Amino acid sequence: MRLEKRAAASAWAMLLAPIGALVFTLLVSALLVLWAGAPVGRTYGLLAQGAFGSMFAISETLTRAIPLMLTGLAATVAFKARLFNIGAEGQLYAGALAAVAVGGLHGGSGFDLPLPLLFVLMMLAAAAAGALLLLGPALLKVRLGVDEVVTTLLLNFIVLLLVSLMLDGPMKDPTAMGWPQSVALVGELELSKLIPQTRVHSGLLWACALAIGLWALLKYTVLGFDIRAVGANPRAAVFAGVPVTRTVVLVALLSGALAGLAGAIEVAGRTSYVTLDMSPGYGYSGIVIAMLAALHPLGVIAASVFVAGVLVGADSMSRAIGVPTYIADVIVAASLLAVLVATLLTQYRVRWK
Repeated sequence: MRLEKRAAASAWAMLLAPIGALVFTLLVSALLVLWAGAPVGRTYGLLAQGAFGSMFAISETLTRAIPLMLTGLAATVAFKARLFNIGAEGQLYAGALAAVAVGGLHGGSGFDLPLPLLFVLMMLAAAAAGALLLLGPALLKVRLGVDEVVTTLLLNFIVLLLVSLMLDGPMKDPTAMGWPQSVALVGELELSKLIPQTRVHSGLLWACALAIGLWALLKYTVLGFDIRAVGANPRAAVFAGVPVTRTVVLVALLSGALAGLAGAIEVAGRTSYVTLDMSPGYGYSGIVIAMLAALHPLGVIAASVFVAGVLVGADSMSRAIGVPTYIADVIVAASLLAVLVATLLTQYRVRWK
């Protein structure tokens, strides 16, 4: 058996690939549902109902999707340039800390600035914190050839230890009765709700706007061409005159800034303060979402809603029928593998000898 590259990918194949991947994922997950002793149809029905069956369910799914969109965009732009950013989790926490430092500590101490300006400074501080956290690994990669997968992954643990230090030290909320959490943002700096009496907030509009902006940047600008060229073949990009080092540095700043904004928007839109369990792995899930979206910024929106729906629906499904919530992780992982294989088969055909 060997793989032979197709002359051109069929439009029908590109359309049917994600559908086939979804069907394969449901079939594989159905085996686990049967193993757990639950009816497959009812389990999937409860999963869909828990994610999209009511206004409350939809709002919870969209709320969970907001940070996933931003970390997915961070992974997308980095992977486009072959900068494998595995540190979005740490960058998210760095952005959240920076947001509280500006909008909580300074905002609550009589810092004489207009609230709109303070809000802008808060978001800029979060973006800068995430960007600077990724800048170091990017420079190590282009200057010394250090593997960015290792450096960005290890930085996650360093940032979490820093967060723990700050929550038990300078940024600790004195009114939290000893609970390790930061001071809260000034109420006027929190994002408004899109739907009354739900948790979905205007950060959803921010995330969608950033996805559209990133798509336009990659498709219509010189920087976008440079990013795609570096990702396709760095040596050929150098030969064509593309400034590879500058492009990788700019990509690192953009990717880190998006992950940092994820932390700031999560604080301003949902939690109001930073805790160690604020993110249940949003940074790592962003990698899965970027791959599910085939590194397309607009596809990140759909992939984020899908993953968020599976996670939210699994919670209510588990309470109703007793299937473990870990089935959601299996569905997400199986869908990723299925999409990767389906995408491969749209570009290559299998030849048997």
